[in-house]
Parts: sequence; C-alpha cells; structure tokens
Amino acid sequence: MNLFVIDIGGSSIKYAEWDGDTLVNKRSQPTPASWEGMKAQFMSEINKSSLDFSGVAISSPGSVDTKAGIIYGLSAIDYIHRFEIRKELEALFGLRVAIQNDANCAALAEVWKGNASTVSNSAFLIIGSGVGGAIVLDRKLYAGPHLFGGEFGYMILNEKRQTFSELTSPVNLAKSYSLEKGTGEDYDAVHLFDSENEALAKKYVDQFYATLAIGAYNVLVSLDVDRLLIGGGISRRPGVVERLDQEVKQLLSAQKAQDLTAEIMSCRFLDEANLIGAVYQFVTEFAES
Repeated sequence: MNLFVIDIGGSSIKYAEWDGDTLVNKRSQPTPASWEGMKAQFMSEINKSSLDFSGVAISSPGSVDTKAGIIYGLSAIDYIHRFEIRKELEALFGLRVAIQNDANCAALAEVWKGNASTVSNSAFLIIGSGVGGAIVLDRKLYAGPHLFGGEFGYMILNEKRQTFSELTSPVNLAKSYSLEKGTGEDYDAVHLFDSENEALAKKYVDQFYATLAIGAYNVLVSLDVDRLLIGGGISRRPGVVERLDQEVKQLLSAQKAQDLTAEIMSCRFLDEANLIGAVYQFVTEFAES
C-alpha cells in the first residue's frame, strides 16, 4: 500500500510517502496562513511524487472526530476546525483520507511498531510546548464520547488551578527561568536542563520532575495500564525517564500503592511518530474496505 502522509503542525507541515512498509521522501514546508493556501501546498507536494497512492493519511492538532471527519477543539491553526475537512480533502485529492489527532498518532506508532507493541493497555504523555496524551485499551485508542480521552494536559495539579501542561512544559519553565534570572536573554529548555547544577536552574528542573511525577502517578492510579510511555524531545534526554520512574515509585510507596508496578519508558519514535501513526490510522480505518 502506498500512502501520501501529512503531519500538520503550527509552524510547519511534514510530508512523507509510505512506500509499501517504509517512510520515504520526508520533507517539510512552513504552515500556510489560510485553508486555501494549505490545500494548494498539499497539491503541490503530492504532485512531486511518482507513486500511485491508495489514500492520504493525516496527523493533525485538535480534537479529531475520525468518524465525522471534523476537527473540533482548538489549535494554533484556527482555519482547520469545525467543518467537514475530510470530505473536502477527499474531493481535493480524489482519494480516501484518514485524519487522527497528533498525540494519538504518536501513540498508534508505538502500538504498531514501537515500545507499546507488546502490551495490551498503555498510556502516553507527550511533552512539548504543553502536555499531550493518549490512552490505548486492548490495543485500541480510547478517545471518549467527547474526544477528551488522554487529554492529560488539562489536569489541574494545584490550588491555583494550574494545569499539568502549564506546570510541566519545558518551554514554560525556560521562560520563567529566563525572567527570574534577569539577564535579558531568552534561555531555551536545552540550556535550562544543561544548567541544572546552577541553583536557579535546579529549582525549575526539580519542578519539572515533581509535577511530571504527580501527573504520571495520577494517570497510573486512574487507568492501571501495563506501560506508561513518555514522548517528546525531552524524553530522549539521558536520565529523564529513569528519574521520573524513581519519583513515581516514591509517590506510589508513600500512598501505599506500591503494588501498581506499571513500566515507565520512553517512546521509540520521535520525529517520525506522527507520520507512522497516521499511516496506522489509515490502515486500521480502511482495513475492511
């Protein structure tokens, strides 16, 4: 099966082609400012290929209703929401189209070919500018009746009503660190974590682990999955998953819940996760057709 694959992001759109069983011809373009511009870019990119495609697989931000073919919720791309986007794209391409939420795509990639492929039930925390997530039960995504299944970033973690995303985002922590440091420089998350031996940086890094551990603990005691997988760029940093696992075990022990022994590990895929997961969404969605 050959598929044209698209990963829509707020600042860029990734493109690739699924040739039999492999992603090929990966590239990216800046995200257009309008829906008409996006459709024109889609056609420009698909026309670059010499493959005969069976369909189009898309990873997208927002709350994706895969049955209705509509993207609800909010994202950085306001013009893709609340209309029959799949129907319009199928008319544009003249091909079948499958669309799935980006965090769900990352989870599907792991279930299909990654570090969740050997377990039945798993949960995912995808850490970037916020915290995304997904729930997989009996190897199937659980989105819930309102498409909020796995939206762990909305969890409120303190009396100030701050969310998991607000408190754990490395991007937010780096901004706060930069302001408190007061040098006039905008330090990024890489600098923050590289500087964790400095007292101020250590304060924010410790906050990251503390809130991530609380969020992970809440997910585990709520869902009791076999495995919790951590994704996003920060997950590839040496020691992150190991420290998180240690802090979660301490929380479980303190609350007499140490019999909950789910594994915590990093995702296998990073840059290709959304693309691979979009392919799997297409494969499963059209398996019987």
